[in-house]
Amino acid sequence: MCLGVPMQVMSIDGETAVCEIDGVRREASLMMVDGVSVGDFVIIHAGFAIEKLDEENARETLQIFRELLARGAMPE
Repeated sequence: MCLGVPMQVMSIDGETAVCEIDGVRREASLMMVDGVSVGDFVIIHAGFAIEKLDEENARETLQIFRELLARGAMPE
């Protein structure tokens, strides 16, 4: 199963961004998405930003993830 996770871009160095969600930071390539700036939200999958999304959509998606985790509905 593949899962993309919304994360906020904290810094950018060339085509690499440091992204964070809930205190977890990961580096991700920005080579597949144009126009990403610090503070934007992106979907991260397998080390790549694959889509830019607005903050409201990102926060709504994260809330759904958190609710699923609270119910123990994690994929194996």
